[in-house]
Amino acid sequence: MFELEKWIPGLGPQHAWIVQVFALVLATALVGFVVRRLLQKLGKKVQQTENRLDDIVFLAMSRPTGWIIWLQGLAIVSELIYAKTESTIFTYAGSVRDIGVLVCITWFVLGIIRGAEEAYIERAEQMDKTTAQALGKLLRLVVLVTAGLVIMQTLGYSISGVLAMGGVGGIAVGFAAKDLLANFFGGLIVYLDRPFAVGDWIRSPDRQFEGTVEIIGWRVTVIRNFQSQPIYVPNSVFTTVIVENPSRMENRRIYETIGLRYSDLTNMDKVVSEVESMLRQHEAIDADKTLMVNFNKFGGSSLDFFIYCFTRTTRWVEFHQVKQEVMLRIADIIEANHAEIAFPTTTIHLADPIVVEKP
Repeated sequence: MFELEKWIPGLGPQHAWIVQVFALVLATALVGFVVRRLLQKLGKKVQQTENRLDDIVFLAMSRPTGWIIWLQGLAIVSELIYAKTESTIFTYAGSVRDIGVLVCITWFVLGIIRGAEEAYIERAEQMDKTTAQALGKLLRLVVLVTAGLVIMQTLGYSISGVLAMGGVGGIAVGFAAKDLLANFFGGLIVYLDRPFAVGDWIRSPDRQFEGTVEIIGWRVTVIRNFQSQPIYVPNSVFTTVIVENPSRMENRRIYETIGLRYSDLTNMDKVVSEVESMLRQHEAIDADKTLMVNFNKFGGSSLDFFIYCFTRTTRWVEFHQVKQEVMLRIADIIEANHAEIAFPTTTIHLADPIVVEKP
């Protein structure tokens, strides 16, 4: 071994190992510094590439790499100290190093998963964002469980025994937390079937909730209703109820019944024809969808015809503006044909005239 006492005056053999310890710590720090500078230069080159994958891998490995260097360096220092002092605490240095390296590897893999998830979300539609978040959560859970089992094996625990105990315990936990598991699998079904996504407007006629989806969690889904109140719906509910998703409608429907006076019967055919022509030429009405304008009822005090058509827009505010314009145009057509919109009236017919005799 290199004898430092020959090169450093006044340094006895009993103190030489201390200098070696400081030298190893200094060497570890130096290596860590060099590696950090190299990673900084590499990072600048990686950012200049168009490939997103190398950015994800580089960001995931940059911080764990420094920790691995220190773990290895301190493990060597601990072995040197143990050789000189035989202190019991330094016998665990190897296990601590192995566990630390496993933690750093887990950290690296989680960083790749997180980076891939964020990269996919940036260019995905809202529905795919929800799926990416679900897969990210599932992959992180698998990595953490696997890392935990490997660490237990490193510490000397039998994984087979843990798995057997976990299987028996899982049955008990399953009975005790069946509602929690039902919500978990309900959330998984929502992620897989994708009946709605964050930002969608949904409603359920079964449970009478309606609003905009804010969060799809593993246990509950948060819906904010139109009174701006949050509604927390357990995910298991979505496996048993009907859910309507108006956000995915392609058109909105206008279905209205309008009545004319009985004295306007001769004008009905012309009014219906002009209303249908107006709807087919209207830029906000989708003429490729079902479009109907028909006289269909002799009402109690009116001759009723209906309009049935679909707007191109699905936005709630814009739809009502279009509907208002359509209704006003219909009123103008009725007026232009010298007809009037009927209102409830009562007419009394007498079978025989009443003769009033003068006294």
